[in-house]
This record gives sequence, structure tokens and C-alpha cells, in this order.
Amino acid sequence: MSEIRGQTPGGPETEFQGHVRAMLQELGEDPSRDGLLKTPERVEKSMRWLTRGYGLSVGDAVGDAVFEEDHRNMVLVKDIEMYSMCEHHMLPFFGKVHVAYIPNGRIVGLSKLPRVVEVFARRLQVQERLTEQIAQALMDVLEPQGVGVVIEAAHLCMMMRGVEKQNSQTVTSAMKGVFLDDLRTREEFLRLVFHNGR
Repeated sequence: MSEIRGQTPGGPETEFQGHVRAMLQELGEDPSRDGLLKTPERVEKSMRWLTRGYGLSVGDAVGDAVFEEDHRNMVLVKDIEMYSMCEHHMLPFFGKVHVAYIPNGRIVGLSKLPRVVEVFARRLQVQERLTEQIAQALMDVLEPQGVGVVIEAAHLCMMMRGVEKQNSQTVTSAMKGVFLDDLRTREEFLRLVFHNGR
């Protein structure tokens, strides 16, 4: 199949696709072979989807779903599925996010917590920063008594390369407000995350 340099079957080749094509050549592949003809286009679409968090904002994710409510006990959403990309090797890491907050006169729609996770997970990340960003965003938006975030994740950069430890898991936490200052609140949160129903 003939192909004009700088174009893909779907139209003119973008600069991004040209870089992918060059990378394939550097790896010793033939980007003009049938199985790789559309790979640059597919890689671009995939990477733009996987890093779409750069175009998202916490304000848009939460919208108008913050409500006045005199509830002052812990609200916890567990096991939020999370997929992100390690900024060091651009390989995926994935796992679960547990988010809790204690309201201070305002609550947020429960579905908005996973949306806030997506805003920061869908970027090139390190797990430590991701955990902190989620917690701080909720502090800024809700001004609650406190926020606790725990992430449990497996990193393909450890599983597929380097030390090649397939069963390792990384756990990070970020505590704000009463979750940081009050031991009983922190222990309740961690007990609910790690022991209740497990």
C-alpha cells in the first residue's frame, strides 16, 4: 500500500504522529508495514485521551453540585477506580482512591468526587502529587473540617521493567484539617478504608 510521507490514511499527518512514526523507526520498526500504518494516529488519540486532565478543571467537575447541609460526620467514597500515567516512564499506574471529608455546612454530590479524581489522574503524574492534589482541591472547593485521601496503586514501571515486581503496591495518603490534627478522626478513616468489609 502506498503512502504519502507526512500523511495518514485518515488525512494529513500531525506533528505528534510524525514523532510517533520517528520513534517507531528508532526502535527498529518499519512504520509503513500494514500493522503500523495507523499506529501514529491511534497513539495520538490514545495519549490525548489518557492525558485529558490537562483540559479539565475542578470547578467544571464539581459544577453547581455543592449544597448547604448541616451534616458534620464523615462522608467516605471508597474504591474509586483510578488510571494514570507515570511521568517518569509514561507507563500506566492504576488502582483505587479512597476519599473522605467532614463537612462544615456544605456537601458535594457524591458522583463529583470521582470526577475530581479524574481531573488530576488523567495527567502525567506521580502518585504522591496526585494524592495531595485531590485532597487540596476538595479543601479549596468545600472548605470542610478536613479531608483524607488514600491511593493504592500498582505501577507498570515497576512491574514490566526495572525491578519487575508484579505484586508490589504503592500506598500514599494526604490528610488535611481534622484528619491531620485529630488522631481519632484519622484512625476512623483508615479503619474504614482498610478493614471494613475487607
